[in-house]
Amino acid sequence: PNIVFILTDDLGFQDLSSYGSKIINTPNLDRLALEGALLKSYYSTQAVCSASRASILTGAYSNRIGFSGALGPNSKKGINPDELLLSEMLKDNGYKTAIYGKWHLGDNKKFFPTRHGFDDFFGILYSNDMWPFHAEYPNSYPDLMLYENENPIEVLTDQSNLTMDLTLKSIEFVNKNKNNPFFLFLAHPQPHVPLFASSKFNGRSKNGLYADVIEEIDNSVGMIMKAIRENDLDKNTIVVFTSD
Repeated sequence: PNIVFILTDDLGFQDLSSYGSKIINTPNLDRLALEGALLKSYYSTQAVCSASRASILTGAYSNRIGFSGALGPNSKKGINPDELLLSEMLKDNGYKTAIYGKWHLGDNKKFFPTRHGFDDFFGILYSNDMWPFHAEYPNSYPDLMLYENENPIEVLTDQSNLTMDLTLKSIEFVNKNKNNPFFLFLAHPQPHVPLFASSKFNGRSKNGLYADVIEEIDNSVGMIMKAIRENDLDKNTIVVFTSD
């Protein structure tokens, strides 16, 4: 089967209407829950960026493999090359692999996702608040770079279009690989602060920016599921939506 694993950052338990939200409308995620399974007793090994991702991709407790908390820019630490990641296991079995969004397992080149089983990467190497515009510690971090594979392509000063950009890359990947098995890891930087929604969604929920952000993520899921169905892949694709 194809595998699509969608990870949000800091999403709360009741932030989806399928989990009881009365002010955030998430019809696409509600459909996913209705047609699949809605889990109410699932926990990330840590509610922190690097540690949760380390666990997800290795299947090991994060502390066991040296991860606690979140790595900062220019960290000397990263994912150990001796660890077998899900991406590497699947690639060894003929899967095409991609990660779009936040990596956060080391920003030195030897730790890049393209060195750990991912054929394609588009996104950021650590948290979206680790930039010069940090609310509590302004000018404490270097520029936040948007990467394509191992190349920085843009200094991010506005993240408003990032959710949609990651969505379009995901759809492109699905369309391109419809005839072979694939693993898509979509790791949204949102709704980790700072919050950003595109112009189409900013103000749309009428319940504040946070609700706008969640509704745009829901729309993203709907767009990706549409691509999966249009390519006749919905009977052979495992889709997981979760958060750390």
